[in-house]
Amino acid sequence: MKNHSWRKRLLIGFPLTLTLLIAVLLLLREVFFTGAVVPPAPINRGKIIDMHTHIAGIGAGGSGCYISPSLQENFRFKQYLAGFGVTLQELEQHGDSIAVDKIAARLRDSQAVQGVVLLAMDGAVDTQGELDLPRTEIYIPNEYVAAQVKRYPDLFYFGASINPYRKDALTQLEQAKQQGAVLVKWIPNIQHIDPADPTLTAFYQKMCELNLPLLSHTGQERSFSTANDAYGDPKRLELPLSLGVTVIAAHIATTGGNHGEDNYQRILPLLPQYPNLYVDISSLTQVNKLGFLDKALREPRLQGRLLYGSDFPLSNMILTSAWYFPLNLTKEEMRRINNIPNHWDRDVALKQTLGVPPETFTRNAAVLGVQ
Repeated sequence: MKNHSWRKRLLIGFPLTLTLLIAVLLLLREVFFTGAVVPPAPINRGKIIDMHTHIAGIGAGGSGCYISPSLQENFRFKQYLAGFGVTLQELEQHGDSIAVDKIAARLRDSQAVQGVVLLAMDGAVDTQGELDLPRTEIYIPNEYVAAQVKRYPDLFYFGASINPYRKDALTQLEQAKQQGAVLVKWIPNIQHIDPADPTLTAFYQKMCELNLPLLSHTGQERSFSTANDAYGDPKRLELPLSLGVTVIAAHIATTGGNHGEDNYQRILPLLPQYPNLYVDISSLTQVNKLGFLDKALREPRLQGRLLYGSDFPLSNMILTSAWYFPLNLTKEEMRRINNIPNHWDRDVALKQTLGVPPETFTRNAAVLGVQ
């Protein structure tokens, strides 16, 4: 009872806290307004691929998806469902694929984004190389995502997820490539993957052979109930980088730290050393990461390495709003952006107006090797 009471107070207090934060920022704006870091430039609307779009399910309709009981009991669960635009009842009645249908409908309405990479999510693996559900937070099978992508081939690309500790990991890599995968997605913090483990060398070599980039979460992980944030240290990606894997460090490691140093500062020295290292700007407009997009746009070592991602559904939740940027945007700009009905158009408009360069939005196709 006490735990539920605490969650209830948190849910009630969070909107109030955000309202107060917005009021304070608007007040500070009158004194500290700076405008966009980089003057906004036109972009090639309709030619943008979002490489960081999540999908989820509860296993309804035979999807094979899984969400741990602890995550379903977490206050975040209902917020995620709202971000996807579905209810638990809809999933139970129509199956998990209804969430994909709703994403497709929104994407068709977008004037800016032509397609998205739908991301599978493998689970934790036990010492026998098998899926370990008791240690798994979320599981979205490759087979399910690949099948959903085939339903909407004009809108979706397949983002596979393979825990490299699976006993058949190399075979699964080949299967994913045959199914049309354009990348492999990891969240090492919750999948219990150490990217620096030398026993993964063969897996990385196979990725190079198949020309599959690695999109790996970097930094702290706070979207789930538990995480091992040591695995989010960007320096642990040096092994795949040294072997030639194209690595995309999600979120530019903009949260947390390791070995007494901010993760963001730990990733920057890797960029001049490894031309095969890219970063995505997903989540950088969230309220908990204010200021990091400014840093990224000012950082010379990141020029030419930024890739567009939204981190949907987080980008369609209260975490993200143009009103959180009163020091960079005018009141008219904030109002205009927040009134854009389509989620992807709103996300692109916010980042463009904040100064994200046009090439950041269109670089994904070349990096992923897609049309």
